[in-house]
Amino acid sequence: MKALLSIAVFFIAISVNAQKLQNGSYSTVGYINSDGKVQSSSYSTIGYIKDGKVQNGSYSTIGYIKNGKVQNGSYSTIGYVNSDGKIQNGSYSTIGYIKDGKVQNGSYSTIGYYDKSIPVEHVAAFFFFFFTDQL
Repeated sequence: MKALLSIAVFFIAISVNAQKLQNGSYSTVGYINSDGKVQSSSYSTIGYIKDGKVQNGSYSTIGYIKNGKVQNGSYSTIGYVNSDGKIQNGSYSTIGYIKDGKVQNGSYSTIGYYDKSIPVEHVAAFFFFFFTDQL
């Protein structure tokens, strides 16, 4: 039984680490779990991203991400996540790039890192649109 518990803890630890978000100095700033739960660096739940809906930690809808379009809770477009990893604000100005595990600002300076198993839209929500107070 102890061996089974140890194996389970090992795989849970791997899955948590695999979904880590780090700043440009490699400090952990948050986590996004495969079920869409968004957590701070101290594992407190700060939101959810599921089925295109972005919610805060109290389950209030704060935005939407669908087909590359990012909208606030009132359905106003606030940005875009392009298929090539380019992130744009609502006026189509480039504000960043997300590609190959690296997050860059509009000037190509690295501002973070992510595990490639996290959807790019979720990374964009964290670093550019909805959870930026965690950085």
